[in-house]
Amino acid sequence: MQKLALILFFISLLSCEQLSMNDNNNLKSIYPMTKKVNTSDLYFSKEIQDPYRWLEDDLDKETKSWIEDQNLFTDKYFESLGFKEQIKDGLKQIWDYEKFSSPFREGNYIYFFKNSGLQNQSVLYRKDSQGVEEVFLDPNSFSEDGTISLSDISFSKDGSVAAYAISEGGSDWRKVFFLDTETKSLLSDSLINVKFSSLSWKSNEGIYYSTYDAPEGSELSSLNNDHKLYFHKLGTTQEKDQIIFGNKAEQKRRYVSSSVTEDQNYLIISAANSTSGNELYLISHLDENLEIKTINDDLSIDVYLLDSLDDELFLVTNNNADNKKIISVQATEPSLDKSEDLIPEQDSVMSPSSSGGYIFVELMQNAISKTFQYDFSGKLIREVDLPGIGSVSPISGKREDDELFYSFSNYHTPPTIYSINPKNGKSKIYFKPKINFDPEKYISEQVFYTSKDGTKVPMIITYKKGLSKNGKNPTILYGYGGFNISLTPNFSSIMAYWLEKGGVYAVPNIRGGGEYGKKWHLSGTKMNKQNVFDDFIYAARFLFSEGYTKSENLILRGGSNGGLLVGAVMTQEPQLARVALPAVGVLDMLRYHKFTAGAGWAYDYGTSDESEEMFNYLLSYSPLHNIKDEVSYPATLITTGDHDDRVVPAHSYKFAATLQEANSSENPILIRIETEAGHGAGTPTEIILDSYSEIFSFILLNVENNFLKKEISP
Repeated sequence: MQKLALILFFISLLSCEQLSMNDNNNLKSIYPMTKKVNTSDLYFSKEIQDPYRWLEDDLDKETKSWIEDQNLFTDKYFESLGFKEQIKDGLKQIWDYEKFSSPFREGNYIYFFKNSGLQNQSVLYRKDSQGVEEVFLDPNSFSEDGTISLSDISFSKDGSVAAYAISEGGSDWRKVFFLDTETKSLLSDSLINVKFSSLSWKSNEGIYYSTYDAPEGSELSSLNNDHKLYFHKLGTTQEKDQIIFGNKAEQKRRYVSSSVTEDQNYLIISAANSTSGNELYLISHLDENLEIKTINDDLSIDVYLLDSLDDELFLVTNNNADNKKIISVQATEPSLDKSEDLIPEQDSVMSPSSSGGYIFVELMQNAISKTFQYDFSGKLIREVDLPGIGSVSPISGKREDDELFYSFSNYHTPPTIYSINPKNGKSKIYFKPKINFDPEKYISEQVFYTSKDGTKVPMIITYKKGLSKNGKNPTILYGYGGFNISLTPNFSSIMAYWLEKGGVYAVPNIRGGGEYGKKWHLSGTKMNKQNVFDDFIYAARFLFSEGYTKSENLILRGGSNGGLLVGAVMTQEPQLARVALPAVGVLDMLRYHKFTAGAGWAYDYGTSDESEEMFNYLLSYSPLHNIKDEVSYPATLITTGDHDDRVVPAHSYKFAATLQEANSSENPILIRIETEAGHGAGTPTEIILDSYSEIFSFILLNVENNFLKKEISP
């Protein structure tokens, strides 16, 4: 009753109405009004209502007004609690420590990113041969509020010029600028409308980049289909840029990217229509005609460049190797049909990198890293001695470097930067952060539980040593389950705060991810997508059975495809958890492919118009379409960004409006729409801290065990 009393007190501030505590529909009557418009679509003779379709128009004044009303409502909710700022102060204390990236050498300098603690954006520094350190590029100077971020930087062959891309308000559309590295002065060159692009230098002449035609109307509703690769020559205007790939009908692809071999002899072009499978092409810079040669034209397999040595190309592929393998081809005849296996497929998924004249192969064994060093003949040199059990970033450096770098972390160990001598394989600490958090007080254990169909699924559970398994522990269950993406142990200051206060953090490696190769991925796609949700549900049930927590103290968390996961599970099993936190989620599975890059996700999801069978399957789990009237749903805080042009915010808008109308219980249904924010990349520190102070406040009020109580006590 205390929770309901607080909610109703807050509501009274907004409504000035006398509300009965016995009426569970009071919240429904106080939510900002969302009009319903008679809108429907016909799918294979089945009519589907879509009354909140109008919220898809992000340029409409009514949509903007709705966003303002919902944000105001959410503001008042957290203001009424009175302890958001105290939690934010606690988050700041653990976040405020010096953070470094792995260094990298360009020209005569060693570059690295550093954040002094609470800076909105990390700053790019450099050191000269004498060890003198200076700021090279400070993204905090791009905007007063930190909403313009540095999204990429690439240096010319001799390091004399840097091309860097910025993102405004989290948008995937980029602007590119060029900087003289000696004087740190801007050149006259600039590029606009760059999206989903690498910045690949051709020696010191210019860069290859990718873009779509500029959208007509809203960036959130225009489809991104025909990706084109251009070459920009330094000293010229963008209008004069040469199109390299994508200008012919047979070259129309949704995603086109490029890379240049370290010796600058070859341009490698990757072309794809979805997030899995790609063609691969080669252009020799030594060929005056710039003839495009085909390496692979089979869109059912993945293949990408690892490195080259003279005329030999080293490629990574899953062709006849679900866990990937490394092959070599001759650039003169680069077809996969004429390739040779260099490092064969292993029992675990392979993630190779190349530096220092060697190949480093990270093997993911049950989502935990092991790294092995090979030479370019495929000979195993050694297993790299890692600092512990966790995740390793790719070992990086140029071919001639005798000092390489990598970072190591896990769920309770902040990223530590190591240098490694490739000749003897010895590592030493290069930078260790000084943080107000003791990793030795915490433990991560890996368990294996059984999903609905009998599949064994790994899960890593992290908590403070001495935890009592009495079912009373507030537990965040985090998942993703898609697009061949693996969840490996990585440190988060936010989760460190959660662990410090006594929370449990559980991350299952559910199907749809890449932890066990292509088969694991495919077993969570299209008509197998329900496996993903079942794996997540059964992870929760395992936590219940083993006493870690119970439904009254369980929080479901996931973003993007993970937002879909949370949305699907909370509508299928509304009593599974007390709190649901879907972030930037794909929630309308019937229309996701009609916006921006959405059509490229069809490999994982399928689309509602490809067949009646696929339509019915998508309809069976689409979160938006499985909300039912008069059902008690978990307390739900939906988060999105108004500039998210990857998963458009309309997914979250329509889901929130529908859920607010349908929910029968006292559990609040809120949406936080961050302005001048996108899908998440480049989000300023201040916004991150503010967002999580709301999330933890929301959890505090709605779980049974208010374990953060001491945080807000006078």
